[in-house]
Amino acid sequence: MNDLNLMTADQWIDQLMSLHPKGYDLSLDRISKLLAKLDNPQDKLPPVLHVAGTNGKGSFTAFARALLEAEGYKVHVHTSPHLVSWHERFRIAHEDGGKLVEDHVLANAIARVAAANDGAEITVFEILSVVMFLLFSEHEADVAIIEVGLGGRFDATNVIADPAASIIMPVSLDHQMLLGDTPAKIAFEKAGIIKRNCPTIISAQPFDDALETIIEQAEKNRSTYAVFGQDFAGFEEHGRFVYQDENGLLDLPKPSLIGQHQFANAATAIRAVKDAGFTVTQQSAERAMRSVYWPGRMQELPHGALEEHVSNLDADIFIDGGHNPDAANIIVNTIQQLDERPLYLISAMLNTKEPYDFFEKFAGHIEHLITIDVVTSDAGIPADKLADIANESGLKAQADVDLVSALKTTVGLYRAADHDKPPRILICGSLYLVGDALAQNGTPPQ
Repeated sequence: MNDLNLMTADQWIDQLMSLHPKGYDLSLDRISKLLAKLDNPQDKLPPVLHVAGTNGKGSFTAFARALLEAEGYKVHVHTSPHLVSWHERFRIAHEDGGKLVEDHVLANAIARVAAANDGAEITVFEILSVVMFLLFSEHEADVAIIEVGLGGRFDATNVIADPAASIIMPVSLDHQMLLGDTPAKIAFEKAGIIKRNCPTIISAQPFDDALETIIEQAEKNRSTYAVFGQDFAGFEEHGRFVYQDENGLLDLPKPSLIGQHQFANAATAIRAVKDAGFTVTQQSAERAMRSVYWPGRMQELPHGALEEHVSNLDADIFIDGGHNPDAANIIVNTIQQLDERPLYLISAMLNTKEPYDFFEKFAGHIEHLITIDVVTSDAGIPADKLADIANESGLKAQADVDLVSALKTTVGLYRAADHDKPPRILICGSLYLVGDALAQNGTPPQ
Protein backbone atom coordinates (compact mmCIF):
# COMPACT_ATOMS: atom_id res chain seq x y z
CA MET A 1 0.00 0.00 0.00
CA ASN A 2 1.12 3.57 -0.67
CA ASP A 3 2.38 5.72 2.18
CA LEU A 4 -0.88 7.41 3.21
CA ASN A 5 0.88 10.76 3.57
CA LEU A 6 2.16 10.60 -0.01
CA MET A 7 -1.06 9.55 -1.74
CA THR A 8 -2.64 11.90 -4.25
CA ALA A 9 -6.30 12.84 -4.09
CA ASP A 10 -7.03 10.50 -7.03
CA GLN A 11 -5.30 7.63 -5.24
CA TRP A 12 -7.33 8.27 -2.11
CA ILE A 13 -10.57 8.35 -4.08
CA ASP A 14 -9.67 5.18 -6.00
CA GLN A 15 -9.04 3.44 -2.68
CA LEU A 16 -12.34 4.66 -1.25
CA MET A 17 -14.20 3.57 -4.39
CA SER A 18 -12.88 0.05 -3.89
CA LEU A 19 -13.93 -0.01 -0.23
CA HIS A 20 -17.34 1.62 -0.24
CA PRO A 21 -20.62 0.97 -2.08
CA LYS A 22 -21.46 2.88 -5.22
CA GLY A 23 -24.69 4.80 -5.53
CA TYR A 24 -26.60 6.97 -3.11
CA ASP A 25 -27.84 6.65 0.45
CA LEU A 26 -31.21 8.39 0.69
CA SER A 27 -30.87 9.37 4.33
CA LEU A 28 -28.72 11.78 6.32
CA ASP A 29 -27.84 9.49 9.25
CA ARG A 30 -24.41 8.32 8.11
CA ILE A 31 -23.12 11.70 7.00
CA SER A 32 -24.45 13.37 10.15
CA LYS A 33 -22.55 10.89 12.35
CA LEU A 34 -19.35 11.41 10.39
CA LEU A 35 -19.68 15.20 10.50
CA ALA A 36 -20.15 15.04 14.27
CA LYS A 37 -16.81 13.20 14.58
CA LEU A 38 -15.20 16.16 12.80
CA ASP A 39 -16.86 18.77 15.04
CA ASN A 40 -19.62 19.60 12.52
CA PRO A 41 -17.79 21.73 9.94
CA GLN A 42 -21.09 22.29 8.07
CA ASP A 43 -22.08 24.63 10.91
CA LYS A 44 -18.94 26.76 10.45
CA LEU A 45 -19.42 27.89 6.87
CA PRO A 46 -19.89 31.39 5.49
CA PRO A 47 -23.41 32.18 4.22
CA VAL A 48 -24.54 29.46 1.82
CA LEU A 49 -26.49 29.58 -1.43
CA HIS A 50 -27.88 26.02 -1.64
CA VAL A 51 -29.13 25.07 -5.11
CA ALA A 52 -31.19 22.09 -6.30
CA GLY A 53 -33.00 21.30 -9.56
CA THR A 54 -33.02 18.94 -12.51
CA ASN A 55 -31.52 21.34 -15.04
CA GLY A 56 -29.67 24.62 -14.70
CA LYS A 57 -27.87 24.10 -11.37
CA GLY A 58 -24.48 24.51 -12.96
CA SER A 59 -25.46 27.61 -14.91
CA PHE A 60 -26.95 29.17 -11.78
CA THR A 61 -23.74 28.43 -9.89
CA ALA A 62 -21.65 29.98 -12.65
CA PHE A 63 -23.78 33.14 -12.73
CA ALA A 64 -23.90 33.49 -8.94
CA ARG A 65 -20.17 33.03 -8.65
CA ALA A 66 -19.52 35.60 -11.41
CA LEU A 67 -21.86 38.14 -9.77
CA LEU A 68 -20.33 37.73 -6.33
CA GLU A 69 -16.72 37.77 -7.48
CA ALA A 70 -17.37 40.80 -9.71
CA GLU A 71 -18.53 42.62 -6.57
CA GLY A 72 -15.35 41.61 -4.74
CA TYR A 73 -16.67 38.78 -2.56
CA LYS A 74 -14.57 35.69 -1.92
CA VAL A 75 -16.54 32.61 -2.98
CA HIS A 76 -16.30 28.87 -2.32
CA VAL A 77 -18.07 26.70 -4.93
CA HIS A 78 -19.09 23.03 -4.75
CA THR A 79 -20.44 21.33 -7.88
CA SER A 80 -20.98 17.75 -9.00
CA PRO A 81 -20.35 15.73 -10.98
CA HIS A 82 -16.98 16.76 -12.38
CA LEU A 83 -16.05 16.59 -16.06
CA VAL A 84 -12.37 15.63 -16.06
CA SER A 85 -10.92 15.92 -12.54
CA TRP A 86 -12.32 15.39 -9.04
CA HIS A 87 -10.72 18.71 -8.13
CA GLU A 88 -13.41 20.55 -10.15
CA ARG A 89 -15.89 19.83 -7.36
CA PHE A 90 -14.04 22.03 -4.88
CA ARG A 91 -13.32 25.64 -5.85
CA ILE A 92 -11.67 27.48 -2.97
CA ALA A 93 -12.06 31.24 -2.50
CA HIS A 94 -9.09 33.53 -3.14
CA GLU A 95 -8.67 37.30 -3.29
CA ASP A 96 -8.29 37.17 -7.08
CA GLY A 97 -11.09 34.70 -7.72
CA GLY A 98 -11.65 31.08 -6.77
CA LYS A 99 -9.21 28.33 -7.73
CA LEU A 100 -9.66 24.58 -7.94
CA VAL A 101 -8.36 22.98 -4.76
CA GLU A 102 -4.67 22.05 -4.79
CA ASP A 103 -4.02 18.33 -4.80
CA HIS A 104 -2.15 18.14 -1.50
CA VAL A 105 -4.92 20.11 0.24
CA LEU A 106 -7.63 17.83 -1.15
CA ALA A 107 -5.65 14.66 -0.38
CA ASN A 108 -5.07 15.79 3.21
CA ALA A 109 -8.77 16.53 3.73
CA ILE A 110 -9.78 13.15 2.28
CA ALA A 111 -7.27 11.40 4.55
CA ARG A 112 -8.71 13.09 7.64
CA VAL A 113 -12.29 12.29 6.70
CA ALA A 114 -11.42 8.66 5.88
CA ALA A 115 -9.67 8.32 9.25
CA ALA A 116 -12.69 9.74 11.08
CA ASN A 117 -14.99 7.36 9.21
CA ASP A 118 -12.77 4.43 10.20
CA GLY A 119 -14.10 2.03 7.59
CA ALA A 120 -17.80 2.44 8.38
CA GLU A 121 -20.23 1.83 5.53
CA ILE A 122 -20.70 5.01 3.56
CA THR A 123 -20.78 6.15 -0.07
CA VAL A 124 -17.92 8.03 -1.69
CA PHE A 125 -20.26 10.95 -2.45
CA GLU A 126 -21.01 11.24 1.27
CA ILE A 127 -17.30 11.23 2.08
CA LEU A 128 -16.57 13.88 -0.54
CA SER A 129 -19.45 16.00 0.74
CA VAL A 130 -17.86 15.90 4.20
CA VAL A 131 -14.53 16.80 2.56
CA MET A 132 -16.24 19.81 0.98
CA PHE A 133 -17.65 20.97 4.34
CA LEU A 134 -14.23 20.53 5.95
CA LEU A 135 -12.41 22.48 3.24
CA PHE A 136 -14.97 25.29 3.16
CA SER A 137 -14.91 25.64 6.95
CA GLU A 138 -11.10 25.86 7.03
CA HIS A 139 -10.62 28.45 4.27
CA GLU A 140 -11.86 32.00 4.62
CA ALA A 141 -14.67 33.15 2.31
CA ASP A 142 -17.59 35.56 2.24
CA VAL A 143 -20.05 33.09 0.74
CA ALA A 144 -20.31 29.48 -0.42
CA ILE A 145 -22.36 28.18 -3.34
CA ILE A 146 -23.21 24.52 -2.77
CA GLU A 147 -24.88 22.41 -5.42
CA VAL A 148 -27.05 19.41 -4.52
CA GLY A 149 -25.83 16.10 -5.90
CA LEU A 150 -29.13 14.21 -6.30
CA GLY A 151 -32.63 15.22 -5.28
CA GLY A 152 -32.45 17.45 -2.24
CA ARG A 153 -34.33 16.16 0.78
CA PHE A 154 -31.89 13.32 1.47
CA ASP A 155 -28.90 14.63 -0.44
CA ALA A 156 -25.64 14.59 1.51
CA THR A 157 -25.38 18.39 1.22
CA ASN A 158 -28.72 18.86 2.98
CA VAL A 159 -27.21 19.02 6.46
CA ILE A 160 -26.94 22.80 6.07
CA ALA A 161 -29.30 24.06 8.76
CA ASP A 162 -29.56 27.73 7.93
CA PRO A 163 -28.68 28.68 4.33
CA ALA A 164 -28.67 32.30 3.23
CA ALA A 165 -30.96 31.23 0.39
CA SER A 166 -32.39 28.02 -1.09
CA ILE A 167 -32.66 27.97 -4.88
CA ILE A 168 -34.82 25.58 -6.89
CA MET A 169 -33.90 25.48 -10.58
CA PRO A 170 -36.15 23.91 -13.27
CA VAL A 171 -37.53 20.52 -12.23
CA SER A 172 -38.28 17.80 -14.78
CA LEU A 173 -38.13 14.03 -15.17
CA ASP A 174 -34.77 12.50 -14.28
CA HIS A 175 -33.63 9.83 -11.79
CA GLN A 176 -37.26 8.64 -11.58
CA MET A 177 -36.28 5.37 -9.89
CA LEU A 178 -34.94 7.33 -6.91
CA LEU A 179 -36.97 10.54 -6.87
CA GLY A 180 -40.42 9.69 -8.23
CA ASP A 181 -42.17 9.30 -11.56
CA THR A 182 -43.89 12.71 -11.84
CA PRO A 183 -42.57 16.28 -11.84
CA ALA A 184 -44.52 16.96 -8.63
CA LYS A 185 -42.92 14.04 -6.78
CA ILE A 186 -39.46 15.07 -7.95
CA ALA A 187 -40.17 18.69 -7.01
CA PHE A 188 -41.07 17.54 -3.49
CA GLU A 189 -37.62 15.96 -3.17
CA LYS A 190 -35.86 19.03 -4.60
CA ALA A 191 -37.83 21.33 -2.29
CA GLY A 192 -36.49 19.38 0.67
CA ILE A 193 -33.60 21.87 0.83
CA ILE A 194 -36.00 24.70 1.77
CA LYS A 195 -35.39 25.67 5.38
CA ARG A 196 -37.59 27.43 7.91
CA ASN A 197 -37.58 31.24 7.59
CA CYS A 198 -34.85 31.20 4.91
CA PRO A 199 -35.57 32.87 1.55
CA THR A 200 -36.35 30.62 -1.41
CA ILE A 201 -35.84 31.58 -5.05
CA ILE A 202 -37.75 29.54 -7.63
CA SER A 203 -36.53 29.62 -11.22
CA ALA A 204 -38.65 29.09 -14.35
CA GLN A 205 -40.52 25.78 -13.99
CA PRO A 206 -41.67 23.79 -17.05
CA PHE A 207 -44.40 22.00 -15.07
CA ASP A 208 -47.15 23.78 -13.14
CA ASP A 209 -47.58 20.95 -10.63
CA ALA A 210 -43.86 21.11 -9.82
CA LEU A 211 -44.13 24.85 -9.17
CA GLU A 212 -47.18 24.33 -6.96
CA THR A 213 -45.33 21.68 -4.95
CA ILE A 214 -42.31 23.92 -4.41
CA ILE A 215 -44.47 26.85 -3.30
CA GLU A 216 -46.39 24.56 -0.95
CA GLN A 217 -43.14 23.44 0.70
CA ALA A 218 -41.91 27.02 1.00
CA GLU A 219 -45.14 28.07 2.69
CA LYS A 220 -44.99 25.09 5.07
CA ASN A 221 -41.52 26.23 6.11
CA ARG A 222 -42.60 29.87 6.44
CA SER A 223 -40.00 30.72 3.83
CA THR A 224 -40.38 33.93 1.87
CA TYR A 225 -40.21 32.97 -1.79
CA ALA A 226 -39.71 34.70 -5.11
CA VAL A 227 -40.95 33.07 -8.33
CA PHE A 228 -39.52 33.70 -11.79
CA GLY A 229 -42.13 35.39 -13.97
CA GLN A 230 -44.06 36.71 -10.97
CA ASP A 231 -41.60 38.39 -8.61
CA PHE A 232 -38.64 38.81 -10.92
CA ALA A 233 -37.88 38.27 -14.60
CA GLY A 234 -35.07 38.18 -17.12
CA PHE A 235 -35.49 38.58 -20.86
CA GLU A 236 -33.78 39.69 -24.05
CA GLU A 237 -34.60 43.12 -25.41
CA HIS A 238 -32.81 44.83 -28.31
CA GLY A 239 -29.87 42.46 -28.02
CA ARG A 240 -29.48 43.11 -24.30
CA PHE A 241 -30.39 41.24 -21.13
CA VAL A 242 -32.95 42.99 -18.93
CA TYR A 243 -33.40 41.91 -15.32
CA GLN A 244 -36.47 43.25 -13.51
CA ASP A 245 -37.93 42.96 -10.03
CA GLU A 246 -40.01 45.10 -7.69
CA ASN A 247 -37.02 47.36 -7.04
CA GLY A 248 -36.37 48.25 -10.69
CA LEU A 249 -34.36 46.86 -13.55
CA LEU A 250 -30.84 46.25 -14.76
CA ASP A 251 -30.00 46.73 -18.45
CA LEU A 252 -27.09 44.35 -19.06
CA PRO A 253 -25.06 42.71 -21.82
CA LYS A 254 -26.30 39.36 -23.03
CA PRO A 255 -24.73 36.57 -20.95
CA SER A 256 -21.73 34.87 -22.50
CA LEU A 257 -23.45 31.50 -21.87
CA ILE A 258 -25.37 30.50 -24.99
CA GLY A 259 -29.15 30.07 -25.15
CA GLN A 260 -32.39 31.86 -24.34
CA HIS A 261 -32.81 29.75 -21.19
CA GLN A 262 -29.75 31.46 -19.75
CA PHE A 263 -31.73 34.68 -19.25
CA ALA A 264 -33.89 32.91 -16.66
CA ASN A 265 -30.82 31.29 -15.09
CA ALA A 266 -29.04 34.64 -14.86
CA ALA A 267 -32.12 36.35 -13.43
CA THR A 268 -32.48 33.62 -10.80
CA ALA A 269 -28.86 34.12 -9.78
CA ILE A 270 -29.27 37.89 -9.48
CA ARG A 271 -32.37 37.51 -7.33
CA ALA A 272 -30.75 34.83 -5.15
CA VAL A 273 -27.60 36.86 -4.54
CA LYS A 274 -29.71 39.90 -3.60
CA ASP A 275 -32.11 37.95 -1.36
CA ALA A 276 -29.15 36.33 0.40
CA GLY A 277 -28.03 39.80 1.45
CA PHE A 278 -25.24 40.51 -1.02
CA THR A 279 -24.80 43.55 -3.23
CA VAL A 280 -25.45 43.49 -6.98
CA THR A 281 -24.59 46.74 -8.75
CA GLN A 282 -24.99 47.68 -12.40
CA GLN A 283 -21.22 47.60 -12.86
CA SER A 284 -20.64 44.23 -11.20
CA ALA A 285 -23.59 42.65 -13.04
CA GLU A 286 -22.21 43.90 -16.37
CA ARG A 287 -18.81 42.38 -15.62
CA ALA A 288 -20.45 39.11 -14.54
CA MET A 289 -22.51 38.71 -17.72
CA ARG A 290 -19.39 39.13 -19.82
CA SER A 291 -17.13 36.88 -17.74
CA VAL A 292 -19.46 34.03 -16.74
CA TYR A 293 -18.13 30.64 -17.76
CA TRP A 294 -19.49 27.13 -17.35
CA PRO A 295 -17.78 24.26 -19.21
CA GLY A 296 -19.65 21.47 -20.91
CA ARG A 297 -23.03 23.19 -21.27
CA MET A 298 -23.59 24.39 -24.84
CA GLN A 299 -19.92 25.22 -24.92
CA GLU A 300 -18.07 25.61 -28.17
CA LEU A 301 -15.18 23.19 -27.88
CA PRO A 302 -11.95 25.17 -27.44
CA HIS A 303 -9.16 24.77 -29.97
CA GLY A 304 -7.45 21.48 -29.31
CA ALA A 305 -6.67 17.97 -30.49
CA LEU A 306 -10.22 16.90 -31.38
CA GLU A 307 -10.90 20.02 -33.38
CA GLU A 308 -8.03 19.17 -35.70
CA HIS A 309 -10.02 16.25 -37.12
CA VAL A 310 -12.54 18.67 -38.68
CA SER A 311 -10.37 21.77 -39.10
CA ASN A 312 -10.38 21.62 -42.91
CA LEU A 313 -14.21 21.83 -43.00
CA ASP A 314 -14.66 25.13 -41.14
CA ALA A 315 -16.85 23.10 -38.77
CA ASP A 316 -17.77 24.09 -35.27
CA ILE A 317 -18.06 21.59 -32.42
CA PHE A 318 -20.29 22.11 -29.40
CA ILE A 319 -20.46 20.02 -26.25
CA ASP A 320 -23.39 19.70 -23.84
CA GLY A 321 -23.90 17.33 -20.92
CA GLY A 322 -27.72 17.45 -21.05
CA HIS A 323 -29.27 13.98 -20.81
CA ASN A 324 -33.04 14.31 -20.24
CA PRO A 325 -35.93 15.39 -22.50
CA ASP A 326 -36.16 18.95 -21.18
CA ALA A 327 -32.42 19.38 -21.69
CA ALA A 328 -32.84 18.10 -25.25
CA ASN A 329 -35.55 20.70 -25.88
CA ILE A 330 -33.23 23.42 -24.60
CA ILE A 331 -30.39 22.16 -26.81
CA VAL A 332 -32.58 22.12 -29.92
CA ASN A 333 -33.95 25.61 -29.21
CA THR A 334 -30.45 26.94 -28.61
CA ILE A 335 -29.03 25.41 -31.80
CA GLN A 336 -31.89 26.96 -33.79
CA GLN A 337 -30.84 30.41 -32.59
CA LEU A 338 -27.41 30.00 -34.21
CA ASP A 339 -26.63 30.37 -37.89
CA GLU A 340 -28.13 27.56 -39.96
CA ARG A 341 -25.80 24.64 -40.63
CA PRO A 342 -26.26 20.89 -41.13
CA LEU A 343 -26.22 19.39 -37.64
CA TYR A 344 -24.59 16.10 -36.70
CA LEU A 345 -24.74 14.47 -33.25
CA ILE A 346 -22.24 12.27 -31.46
CA SER A 347 -23.75 10.75 -28.33
CA ALA A 348 -23.22 8.33 -25.46
CA MET A 349 -25.58 7.81 -22.53
CA LEU A 350 -25.81 6.04 -19.20
CA ASN A 351 -28.27 3.20 -18.60
CA THR A 352 -30.01 5.27 -15.91
CA LYS A 353 -31.35 7.66 -18.59
CA GLU A 354 -34.20 7.49 -21.11
CA PRO A 355 -32.48 7.73 -24.50
CA TYR A 356 -35.62 7.36 -26.63
CA ASP A 357 -37.26 10.38 -24.98
CA PHE A 358 -34.01 12.34 -25.32
CA PHE A 359 -33.36 11.51 -28.97
CA GLU A 360 -36.89 12.04 -30.26
CA LYS A 361 -36.56 15.75 -29.48
CA PHE A 362 -33.93 15.95 -32.22
CA ALA A 363 -36.11 14.33 -34.92
CA GLY A 364 -36.23 16.58 -37.98
CA HIS A 365 -33.35 18.72 -36.72
CA ILE A 366 -30.24 16.65 -37.40
CA GLU A 367 -28.61 14.95 -40.37
CA HIS A 368 -27.17 11.94 -38.58
CA LEU A 369 -26.27 10.55 -35.15
CA ILE A 370 -23.16 8.57 -34.27
CA THR A 371 -23.30 6.63 -30.99
CA ILE A 372 -20.28 5.50 -28.97
CA ASP A 373 -19.63 3.84 -25.62
CA VAL A 374 -19.15 5.81 -22.41
CA VAL A 375 -15.44 5.43 -21.71
CA THR A 376 -15.24 6.54 -18.08
CA SER A 377 -18.22 4.66 -16.63
CA ASP A 378 -19.24 1.01 -16.61
CA ALA A 379 -22.91 2.07 -16.60
CA GLY A 380 -23.07 3.15 -20.23
CA ILE A 381 -25.54 1.88 -22.82
CA PRO A 382 -23.62 -0.11 -25.50
CA ALA A 383 -23.17 1.98 -28.64
CA ASP A 384 -24.98 -0.47 -30.94
CA LYS A 385 -27.99 -0.66 -28.61
CA LEU A 386 -28.05 3.13 -28.30
CA ALA A 387 -28.02 3.45 -32.10
CA ASP A 388 -31.00 1.08 -32.35
CA ILE A 389 -32.94 3.20 -29.84
CA ALA A 390 -32.05 6.36 -31.76
CA ASN A 391 -33.27 4.83 -35.03
CA GLU A 392 -36.54 3.87 -33.33
CA SER A 393 -36.95 7.48 -32.18
CA GLY A 394 -36.87 8.75 -35.75
CA LEU A 395 -33.19 9.56 -36.25
CA LYS A 396 -30.64 8.17 -38.68
CA ALA A 397 -28.06 6.59 -36.42
CA GLN A 398 -25.11 4.23 -36.44
CA ALA A 399 -22.61 3.04 -33.85
CA ASP A 400 -18.88 3.74 -33.82
CA VAL A 401 -15.91 2.73 -31.68
CA ASP A 402 -14.76 5.98 -30.06
CA LEU A 403 -14.89 9.76 -30.21
CA VAL A 404 -12.09 10.26 -32.74
CA SER A 405 -13.53 7.61 -35.06
CA ALA A 406 -17.01 9.14 -34.69
CA LEU A 407 -15.65 12.53 -35.76
CA LYS A 408 -14.01 10.96 -38.81
CA THR A 409 -17.24 9.13 -39.66
CA THR A 410 -19.17 12.39 -39.33
CA VAL A 411 -16.75 14.08 -41.74
CA GLY A 412 -17.37 11.30 -44.25
CA LEU A 413 -21.16 11.57 -43.93
CA TYR A 414 -21.01 15.33 -44.32
CA ARG A 415 -18.88 15.14 -47.47
CA ALA A 416 -21.13 12.49 -49.00
CA ALA A 417 -24.18 14.71 -48.45
CA ASP A 418 -22.58 17.55 -50.45
CA HIS A 419 -23.88 20.42 -48.29
CA ASP A 420 -23.13 24.01 -49.24
CA LYS A 421 -22.63 25.13 -45.62
CA PRO A 422 -20.03 23.88 -43.12
CA PRO A 423 -21.20 21.37 -40.51
CA ARG A 424 -22.03 21.82 -36.86
CA ILE A 425 -21.20 18.85 -34.65
CA LEU A 426 -22.79 18.45 -31.22
CA ILE A 427 -21.30 16.02 -28.68
CA CYS A 428 -24.04 15.41 -26.11
CA GLY A 429 -26.03 13.01 -23.93
CA SER A 430 -23.73 12.53 -20.95
CA LEU A 431 -21.45 14.57 -18.74
CA TYR A 432 -19.06 11.60 -18.86
CA LEU A 433 -18.89 11.98 -22.65
CA VAL A 434 -18.37 15.75 -22.37
CA GLY A 435 -15.59 15.20 -19.85
CA ASP A 436 -13.98 12.65 -22.17
CA ALA A 437 -14.17 15.15 -25.05
CA LEU A 438 -12.51 17.91 -23.00
CA ALA A 439 -9.80 15.53 -21.79
CA GLN A 440 -9.03 14.19 -25.28
CA ASN A 441 -9.09 17.72 -26.64
CA GLY A 442 -6.49 18.76 -24.06
CA THR A 443 -8.73 21.51 -22.64
CA PRO A 444 -9.93 20.45 -19.16
CA PRO A 445 -11.87 22.92 -16.98
CA GLN A 446 -9.71 25.35 -15.02
